[in-house]
Amino acid sequence: MQSTFTIILDAIKGKERDYTTGNLNQALIILAIPMVIEMFMESLFALVDIFFVSRVGVDAVTTIGLTEAVLTLIYSVAIGCSSGATALVARRIGEKNPEAASFTAFQALMVGVGFGIVTGIIGIFMAEDILRLMGASPTVIATGVNFVRIMLGSNVVILLLFLLNGVFRGAGDPAIAMRTLLIANGLNIILDPIFIFGLGPIPAFGVTGAAIATTTGRSIGVLYQLYNLFWGKGAIQIGRKLIKIDWGIIRKLIEVSISGAFQFLIASASWIFLMRIISRFGSQSVAGYTIAIRVIIFALLPSWGLANAAATLVGQNLGAKQPDRAEQSAWRAGYFNTLFLLVVSVLCIAFAPLIMTFFTDKPLVIKVGIMTLRILSLGNVMYAYGMVISQAFNGAGDTRTPMIVNFICFWLIEIPLGYFLAIILDWQVMGICIAVPASESILALILIVIFRRGKWKQITV
Repeated sequence: MQSTFTIILDAIKGKERDYTTGNLNQALIILAIPMVIEMFMESLFALVDIFFVSRVGVDAVTTIGLTEAVLTLIYSVAIGCSSGATALVARRIGEKNPEAASFTAFQALMVGVGFGIVTGIIGIFMAEDILRLMGASPTVIATGVNFVRIMLGSNVVILLLFLLNGVFRGAGDPAIAMRTLLIANGLNIILDPIFIFGLGPIPAFGVTGAAIATTTGRSIGVLYQLYNLFWGKGAIQIGRKLIKIDWGIIRKLIEVSISGAFQFLIASASWIFLMRIISRFGSQSVAGYTIAIRVIIFALLPSWGLANAAATLVGQNLGAKQPDRAEQSAWRAGYFNTLFLLVVSVLCIAFAPLIMTFFTDKPLVIKVGIMTLRILSLGNVMYAYGMVISQAFNGAGDTRTPMIVNFICFWLIEIPLGYFLAIILDWQVMGICIAVPASESILALILIVIFRRGKWKQITV
């Protein structure tokens, strides 16, 4: 039996191992640790970014909030493609066919490049219209239009960052994905204050500087990913003979990814509707909600590490014809995730005033943020199981089930409920905050019931 320290060290180093045999707890820990660190870096950057931007002004924070509501559409496509890549690559690795896994990885790369270029061009030319559509005031549009152009124009970078990390996770190489985000977000954190406030010959770009820093850091992270794909020594190695298009694999990848993308698009679109409702209550309400959401993302993203670990274990063990081990890994990850988010919820509720005053001194922004933090934290325990089971379906290649459940819970429950509470009952932002954990809890319960039936074990990819 390996010591805990040795297990943690192996996880961080990215030591290659077989996740279809041996102790399941060890497999989960070794996969989850780099994924948790990866997600922690992503959430840390989100928090640091909003800290610096909040020093520019309320309009700058509002720009971030409204833009991110739209960017989540791109993130949704990226995460959907990532889920498809994880499922296909994990299945090939579980079948002990690393060459087929590498060939699949190249097809995923081509899909990401093609879609990223097209959406990036659209984003550059429609930046101002997008902000106007989201209900931004003329001053917010003037402040943030270049931020939007840069962020949407770099869609190919965003897509590849998510998609290729999905490839590495599916291959059981989460340490590469971890190092990618350590590089990308570490640079983001260093460059953020330089480009936002200026340093030496570099002028102060304000909120636009945040977009420059983010795009630069992520681009270098993608270069690191490509190096590992073509010249690395991990499970995925794309040699010359694998550099060719296979439309059959691309079609399969797109089939799995479309449901995965719609799964997250449905959730993201609901967030856009909710942000559009909140924008009716003024920039300070949007800013308070945005800061609180960033803090909650900081708390939640590390727990996505456990969910992603479950997806990899489910995919690889189904490939190895071990469905019972695949199911057990999902329940184990859900249990650990619930314990983690229970602690997070208690901390967010108890320290909400301290957290908000760290970011801003505007009374209304603080008030809205405290309320948002406390109400949304009430749903974290149910969300813990929901995210793991959802990722377990994705890892099995069954991206359709979570998509349908997301549609029911977000579009048929969350949006109407949020509108009713916020507008009809005039509870304003509080109404939105209540609608979110209510719909997330229903989503988790539905997914758990369906997962227990076990039909996902017969999915072939």
